[in-house]
Amino acid sequence: MEKSTLDKVAYLRSPIAIRQRCSQLYDYVIAGKSEYFACDLTQLEKVADYVIEVIHEQYPDLQIPFHSRWQHFAAGEIPRLTWLDEKLAQLSATQKAIAKYDLAIISVLLDAGAGKTWQYIEPETELIFARSEGLAVASYQMFCQGIFSSDFNNPLQVDGEKLQNLTEKELAQGFQITANNPLVGLNGRLTILQKLGQVLLTLPDIFGQENPRPGNLVNYLLEKVENNQLAAATVFNAVLEAFSDIWIGRIEIDGVNLGDVWFHSAIANDGLVPFHKLSQWLTYSLLEPLQEIGLEIMHLDALTGLAEYRNGGLILDLGLIRAKNPDILSDSHPVASEIIVEWRALTVILLDIIATKIREKLNMNASELPLVKILQGGTWTAGRKIAAELRKGGVPPLSIESDGTVF
Repeated sequence: MEKSTLDKVAYLRSPIAIRQRCSQLYDYVIAGKSEYFACDLTQLEKVADYVIEVIHEQYPDLQIPFHSRWQHFAAGEIPRLTWLDEKLAQLSATQKAIAKYDLAIISVLLDAGAGKTWQYIEPETELIFARSEGLAVASYQMFCQGIFSSDFNNPLQVDGEKLQNLTEKELAQGFQITANNPLVGLNGRLTILQKLGQVLLTLPDIFGQENPRPGNLVNYLLEKVENNQLAAATVFNAVLEAFSDIWIGRIEIDGVNLGDVWFHSAIANDGLVPFHKLSQWLTYSLLEPLQEIGLEIMHLDALTGLAEYRNGGLILDLGLIRAKNPDILSDSHPVASEIIVEWRALTVILLDIIATKIREKLNMNASELPLVKILQGGTWTAGRKIAAELRKGGVPPLSIESDGTVF
């Protein structure tokens, strides 16, 4: 591959590119050129106040965890992570981190929107969960049951052999899917896991020569540690390098799968807008196991906010952006549509602007309140809350045709 192509791929995989390309669309909307959206920055104060109110409700001491999969594993205030630590007690610190990476990676990849009717009844607690929490608890239970392991004697692992042979029936049973309890995008989820199983075998430098596991990404990252420090962007780059080939039907450059990158005609030159939403959320979810083994994570705010329907719903529902045509809110849109691409780009940039306003109001700086905590505290929770206040079932204000691999 030519150096110019390699450079372009590297650029489109960077947080810098996400902000630069999304900024182009933000400026386009601010200039009044968009046929879909208008932006009303007079609503910024109201949005920041709403999010701060939610933060104080959730975390009155402002001790906010990262916005990661680990928070969902505690759904219903059940100590599942304590149970997991007990199950992993015989392992070394690095082996524990590898097992936790196995769980987090699988769980995040299974986390695209579940739909408004699906629910999961946890056998141990008999509690009922839906949406992200339901998917988290279901994937946690499947992991603990050894559904993703080919080794009967080592159930608490995810390995390439089992993922390649995973069946739709196994996944459907794990998610308790029935005719009356359908899950959106089951086939898309299965395809991603099977594809991951194949990718694990093709990247032995990252996933290990023997018994390749997604969790072996820990060892790959440990080689990049300097002075006990690791940059968040280094983890993100590794995630994109390791998992880019699992996405199906995405834009490619010279055979390189770009992942969560889409086209918008208002973008100069190639028209491409990267988001890498799931990869960034996965990155956020892979930081805590590294902290647990004593590493310091640097430059958290290099990564961006997440371009998904809770953060995007917040800015629509509170009037920071508005649809120019009401049909936009009543129709359903493919992920690749320019409406959705534009909405997501506005979400990325406005999250940065909201974060700055929130820190100003709370008299905190970016190191005290990084974006990953504002998302958790925060904008994602506030987006869910305002959706529940405005619409039955808390559905987002924009309807997206999801294939189970983006949202």
